[in-house]
Amino acid sequence: MMSHDLAQKTALTPAAQHPTLHRIGDTIALAERIPHDLIALIARLSIAGVFWQSGQTKLDGWRVSDSAIYLFENEYRLPFISPWLGAHLAAFAEHFFPMLLVVGLASRLSALALLMMTLVIQIFVYPGAWPTHGTWAACLLLILARGPGRASLDHWLAGVFGRR
Repeated sequence: MMSHDLAQKTALTPAAQHPTLHRIGDTIALAERIPHDLIALIARLSIAGVFWQSGQTKLDGWRVSDSAIYLFENEYRLPFISPWLGAHLAAFAEHFFPMLLVVGLASRLSALALLMMTLVIQIFVYPGAWPTHGTWAACLLLILARGPGRASLDHWLAGVFGRR
């Protein structure tokens, strides 16, 4: 005969016995098995694509387009920086940091740089676009907080230099 305490510990609660709740628990357990490496890779590639495509709209061949400078002069109107310099810095950042994210090199630094760029866009350029910028920030914060995952040069370099 089992003791009363042991019987209480092994007895299923009514909620745990319900088939729907059991399926929900199984689904949650399955979702929790999604590896961080896959999530980080998707976050890196997705957010890199967003910024790369934006950077491409600022170029005319190998130079910053007149229309990009015009936007910085008349629509974006960033404080503390000339429109010419802002357009050039944005075009550079929107190409350089996404390339680093794709290969997973200096991933946390790249995520931080693009997160700061996102904050500038949110605060000074398009304050009403917070749902989009929040989505960008979520991807960038994941990379910043948890790292780029094993499918990255950062992970390989950490192994080479014994930091894993």
